[in-house]
Amino acid sequence: GSSDDLCYETGVNFEKESVVESQESPQSPVSPRTGQRVRRERTLSLSKSAKSATKTDTVLRTRQRTIYTSGRPPWYDTHGQSIECFVIGICGGSASGKTTVSQKIIEALDVPWVTLLNLDSFYKVLNEDQHRLAHNNEYNFDHPESFDFDLFIETLRKLKEGKRVEVPIYNFVTHSREKQTKTMYGANVIICDGILIFANKTLVDMMDMKVFIDTDSDIRLARRLRRDITERGRDLEGVIKQYDQFVKPMFDFYILPSMIHADLIIPRGGENQVAIDLIVQHVHTQLQSKGLKLRSKLIKIHIDQPLPRSLKQLPLTPQIKGMHTFIRNRETTRDDFIFYSKRLMRSLIEFALSLLPFKDVIVETPQNVNYNGKRINCQKICGVSI
Repeated sequence: GSSDDLCYETGVNFEKESVVESQESPQSPVSPRTGQRVRRERTLSLSKSAKSATKTDTVLRTRQRTIYTSGRPPWYDTHGQSIECFVIGICGGSASGKTTVSQKIIEALDVPWVTLLNLDSFYKVLNEDQHRLAHNNEYNFDHPESFDFDLFIETLRKLKEGKRVEVPIYNFVTHSREKQTKTMYGANVIICDGILIFANKTLVDMMDMKVFIDTDSDIRLARRLRRDITERGRDLEGVIKQYDQFVKPMFDFYILPSMIHADLIIPRGGENQVAIDLIVQHVHTQLQSKGLKLRSKLIKIHIDQPLPRSLKQLPLTPQIKGMHTFIRNRETTRDDFIFYSKRLMRSLIEFALSLLPFKDVIVETPQNVNYNGKRINCQKICGVSI
């Protein structure tokens, strides 16, 4: 991508929750040194509140790339001050296309870190009587009392502060929360979607941009029928019963009136590319004003200023300059770029390790001769990716 701050970390990711994608296909380039196809590894970050506890919950696939969940530290501006992320709220009726719009916004934004928080993960835990009603399609899942808004608000507040959170995983087949949770982190942009997120004033006040998806009721019903029958094991009669008794009345009473809080109303949902482009353009402007697009400023911020005494520079030997020549040459192949970049990284790490404290040691060689050597004089090493 051409984003000012887009930075994909290649190779090893040291964060525990990150997922690394390895791709190897017949179209992958062949290494001139080994004759084997190159495996491409990359890590991208996005968290998605999912409907089931499967490995695919951590994956969001767009038209251009695949995005994975990963950790992310707090955000800072060029002066080292922490800054808040940009929160987008997406509301609409059941099966209106909220998640589709969210994914298209994420794809078009082209920023490295996005968190998607879904209200569906925060259904309240049902008691025995409520479980019986839910099994008979007689429990109202579309009423505000069905959601744990206190937990949702607290989770969103922590994400805005850049903290790690544990998000419940709701099972729509058993109408219960799974034992395990999903770990999420703050990001440049947090997108929260749900049928009733505009019905809570505290949530509305926490959002920087509010979008309402206005989809025809017949289309929403058709989508809900297909989803509940194929994905959630419901029968046709039960889905129609629940829609007539709860879904439609709650939409008319709670969801539709909350449209008044929306900054932008999108007819036709994910099919409205013009509206999605407008949202993306506005978000980019807001990120710029918040100081999240700062890489170009960082390049110039210390011009004519003395370097800090704690900064050590790798000596510019002919070998180092030769590797830079390969890396900076526009005609260098992708395979050679990766090869010489890794060599340069290895040289940098070896130089950094040489700056650590060492102690004198004496060892005995296989020839029974004492050798005055060095051994690292610290217990643990912490590597920080900048």
